[in-house]
Amino acid sequence: MPILVITGTGTEIGKTVTTAAVAAAALAAGRSVAVLKAAQTGVRPDERGDADEVARLAGAVAAAEVARFPEPLAPGTAARRAGLPPVRPHDVAEAAAKLATDHELVLVEGAGGLLVRFDATGGTLADAARLLNAPVLVVASAGLGTLNTTELTARELRARELQLLGVVIGSWPDSPDLASRCNVADLPEVAGAPLLGALPAGAGALAPADFRAAAPNWLSARLDGTWDAEAFRVREAS
Repeated sequence: MPILVITGTGTEIGKTVTTAAVAAAALAAGRSVAVLKAAQTGVRPDERGDADEVARLAGAVAAAEVARFPEPLAPGTAARRAGLPPVRPHDVAEAAAKLATDHELVLVEGAGGLLVRFDATGGTLADAARLLNAPVLVVASAGLGTLNTTELTARELRARELQLLGVVIGSWPDSPDLASRCNVADLPEVAGAPLLGALPAGAGALAPADFRAAAPNWLSARLDGTWDAEAFRVREAS
C-alpha cells in the first residue's frame, strides 16, 4: 500500500487529524511518509494548511499541496472565483506518484467528500484514486446520520471499482449517545468494510509528542496500530 487516499463523508469530521494519526502510526512503524493535500481551500498563501497540520502533529513527514485557494469552498468553485487554474485528477495522481518514488507511504487527503468537484468537467478525488489504483480510507462521524453518508460513499467507491480499505471514526465523543454506540456495529455493515479505528474527540488539540505516542492506539493493525475493533465495540456499546 504505497499510496492511500483519505476522504471523508463530509467536512469537519476529523479527516486531517485522522490523516495525521495514520502518518504518526506509520512513522512509529519505521516507514517514511509523505502527505499530499489534493486541494487546500480557505487559506491565504502565508497560512498553514492541512498538510502542515499533519506534519505538526505526526512529525517527520514530507508535506505538499497540489494547489490552494483562498475561499473555503469546493475546490472547483474556489478556483473559478479566484481566477486560478483548477486542480485536475491527473495533477493529484502525478504529484502522489512522484512522492511515492521517495517515500514508503503517501497519504493523499481530499477536500470534503469523495465527489467534491475539482474542476468544471467534474473531476473528483475518486478519479484521482482510480488513476493511482489506490485504496481509499473513509473518515466518518460517530453520530446520527453517519450511516447514510457512509453507505453512499461506499456504494460510490464500489461502483467505480475502487477498494474501500475501511472506515475510521474521526471524532469519538467522551460520552457517546445511543446512536453513536449503535453505529460502532452498524458502520462496518453499511460500508461493507471493516472499522479500522476511532480517534478520541479533541485528539488534534494534544501536544504533538502526546499525539504521536497515542496515535497507534487509535488505529487497527491494518494502519500500523494496536486498536481492537471488537474490544472497542464491546466496551462502548455496553
